[in-house]
Amino acid sequence: MITVLALALLLGSSHEGGFPARVTQAKLIEAGTAGTAYQKVLWGQIGNPTTDAYRSCLASNAPADTTPFTLVADVGADGKPSHVEVMPATPVAKCMAGQFTTWTLPKPPADPSPYPIEIDYSIAK
Repeated sequence: MITVLALALLLGSSHEGGFPARVTQAKLIEAGTAGTAYQKVLWGQIGNPTTDAYRSCLASNAPADTTPFTLVADVGADGKPSHVEVMPATPVAKCMAGQFTTWTLPKPPADPSPYPIEIDYSIAK
């Protein structure tokens, strides 16, 4: 776990390396003890709103491109997401990013700041 945290801290909170580096950083943080605890609180709060927003984005972009996508964001100490990006940037993915930026998430752990998160979206068939 110390190795994971050290690697995540080395990656820093900058956006150098672009989208893939941000996803990797968020996954590393998520794998730690604090990250696992935060994920439980996060999904307890945003689980249903995420499902509702995803359904709305699919409906408003019909016929919807259901290609899986990943969202990555930084969460500030106040729970506000920033630097929200999606890949691939399909209309549904961009719609979800727009929804996500308006939410207030649970207060994240203090370190690292801002706190990186990533969410993988796909439709199970």
